[in-house]
Order: sequence, then C-alpha cells, then structure tokens
Amino acid sequence: MKDLNLNIQGQVSPQVGERLDSPRNYGPLENWNGHARITGPCGDTMEFWVQVVEKRIVKIGFTTTGCGPSRAAGSMATELAVNRPLGEAGFIEQADILEALGGLPKDSEHCALLAANTLKAAIRDYFSRSMSQDHSTSKSEDCGHCSSTNCSSKERQQDESEEQFRERQALAQKMCQIGYKLLVMSGKGGVGKSTVAANLAATLALSGKSVGLLDVDIHGPSIPKLMGLENERVVAHGQEIVPIEIGANLKVMSIGFLLSSAADAVIWRGPMKYGVIRQFLKDVEWGQLDYLVIDAPPGTGDEPLSVAQLVGQPAGAVLVTTPQDLSVADVRRSVSFCQKVELPVVGIIENMSGLVCPHCQGMIELFKTGGGEALAREMNVRFLGRVPIDPQIVQCGDAGSPYVHRFAESPAAQAISRIVESILTVTKSPRPDGLDL
Repeated sequence: MKDLNLNIQGQVSPQVGERLDSPRNYGPLENWNGHARITGPCGDTMEFWVQVVEKRIVKIGFTTTGCGPSRAAGSMATELAVNRPLGEAGFIEQADILEALGGLPKDSEHCALLAANTLKAAIRDYFSRSMSQDHSTSKSEDCGHCSSTNCSSKERQQDESEEQFRERQALAQKMCQIGYKLLVMSGKGGVGKSTVAANLAATLALSGKSVGLLDVDIHGPSIPKLMGLENERVVAHGQEIVPIEIGANLKVMSIGFLLSSAADAVIWRGPMKYGVIRQFLKDVEWGQLDYLVIDAPPGTGDEPLSVAQLVGQPAGAVLVTTPQDLSVADVRRSVSFCQKVELPVVGIIENMSGLVCPHCQGMIELFKTGGGEALAREMNVRFLGRVPIDPQIVQCGDAGSPYVHRFAESPAAQAISRIVESILTVTKSPRPDGLDL
C-alpha cells in the first residue's frame, strides 16, 4: 500500500498528498450516535462514526480498508462535515469531495462516491436511532393497538368491506408516522408553486427535519426536473415503493419516476388519479417524517381534493400567489376550497414579489407587490412572506439544483428561510382537529 501511495503522489493535488498517509479524523469514535459501514464495488470498505449534538456534527471518525485515495476521500468528507448542521452535511456529494481535494486520478474517483455515501448513511442512522427513541412509546405497529381514542380508522364502517377497512387502516398507519402534511397549492398555474414546494422541502431538510416531497401533479410533474432526478426510477421493497433519497433526510416521489420518458402524457380521469395518489401515500416507504410537502397542480380539482381527504391530521395548506390581481383572485378560491374541505390554511406566500436588480440590489416591482399580503388580511389567514424574483432561481430549476442549496445568502433564499421559520412555528403545537393557527 505504501508503494502505491508513492506511485500516485506526483499525480495528485497537495490536498490529496497531505491525506494519503496521515488522514484526518481517522479511527472510530468512542461516543457516537450515528454509524455506517459500506463496501463499494471496488471492494473497499469504509466506515463512519458521527457524534451529533443539537442536530450538528461535533465529532466524526472514519476508517477504510482501501489505499491512499480512499483514505484521502474519507478524510476530506469528514473535514467537510464536521461542525456542520446535519441538513448541510447530508448534502455533501462526490463532486464536493473531489473539488475540495483538487481532484483524484480518474480510476480513484469512486473513492469520493463511497465516502459521500457512507457519510450520508451514518447521518441516516443517526436520524433512525433518534426517531426510534422519540417514537418508541408513541407510535404503534398496528392501528388496532394505537392509543388514540378518536381515530376513525380503528373501527370498520357499516358499508365497508374487510378489504376496504384494511386498506384504510394501512393508509392511516402510514400517515400517523408523518408529523405534518403540508399541501402546497395555487389557484392558477405559472406562479412558481412547484419551485416554492421544492425549496420549502429542501430548506426544511437543511434545518435538520426529516422531509418527504410528494409530487401529485399527475399531468405535469415538475419535481423530478427541479430536484435533478429526471433519470431516476423507483424500485419496490416488498410491497412498498422506495422513494428517491437526496442527502440524509429528504425523500422524493413523483409520477415522473414511473414514466418511460419525459415526453409521456398521462391521460387519466378522476378515479385513476385518486387511486395513484392514495398509492403514493399508502404504499411509498416514507418511514417516519417530520414533514411531508405535497406539490399539487393548480386549481381546486381532483388532486388537492384527494390529498385533503386522504392525509388525515395534522395537515395544512400553503397557498402560493403572485402579486397581481388575476392571481390573487384565483388564490382566494383556494382559501374557500380549504375552508370547505376543513383543511387549515398555514398561510399565503407572495412569490415573484419584485425583482432584485443584479447590479444595484434594488427592488423592481415587475408585477407590483402586496397582493398576497392584502388577500391574507382579507381572508383572515397568515401571511408567510414575499419571495422576490431572481434569475438564478430559473437557472437552478433548469439545472436540477434547489436554489437554496446554491445561493443560501441571496435575498430570495433568505426570504424562503424566514417563511420556513414561520411554518415551523405554526406547526409545532398541533390541535386534534388541525394546526395551531
């Protein structure tokens, strides 16, 4: 192994050279609460231990059976992760490790992928352990043994078959593992609803929450493109569908993952759409989540109605509008929809609220501002905030990278962060019949 290190020493950057024989953070931790061990296709086995305090990695260690590049990649992964919040550390990718190292020989780049995957697995293990502790006394393996006294899923209804009863129980059991279901809606298209939903989910994950992102826009799924997952396909694990994972604590599901190509059209009537949405809620392996963010198509039709009927409580709607009167009028109907189906409104977001000038950082009111806030006052619901237009949001959407990951300090990303803080505040104390509004 020593000879191999010497042979590649002249072909690698100084950053790699420093870590070939003296990798930092090498060795296991005595006190850890997250651990993973993965063997890569090359035969190298990498092991990570993380010590997490208040959702931040305070200590980290690793070992590897591999040679110099494997040690260098593992070392750099630990250096990038230590002292970071879990949400940020969970998004460290192979490309980030290679960039920080200044590159690796082409035939050794897989070492960086193994390091990134092992780090993510250790973070997932931390979440799994902490959530198991949190839910060990409150979650039930069987709806029939649930401690809740007011759950309608415990008793079979008079006109319900045994199969329908078991299906309803299975759905209720899955939804009971999710803290809050947030339905992102808009009264009309073109207001940036899917972009808002994707970045809300990403920001919640960055804050350390365990998050699912479900795309129920059956006819125009946008989430795979926005999240850089266009070529992904889901697989089955037993009777459940395994969602696509991004980082340590964000799971994604969309009808787009089931289509053979992006050009395929889904031509379904209401009952078929209801059936697939039910399947996405009941049969996807969501696990225990803090939040499930659901991206619905525009309007008040089959998809949002199906979600409102199926997800149970606690759940609420986040309504997205642009400032101009035409959009506000349509979102007013969305508020009425929520009232009729007894879905609490978490609040209204005014998207595309002014343009941040790239030269002077001043605000240009392209579509004017204030329409969403005025509607919130009129309808007596919470106004969550304004998100300005930023051309980089478009670039990130086209590139398949959440905007808040790449431009966290921008005015728009900061606005989204404040909106998420408001959502976290609103949803922290649920009432039996909905959100603590």
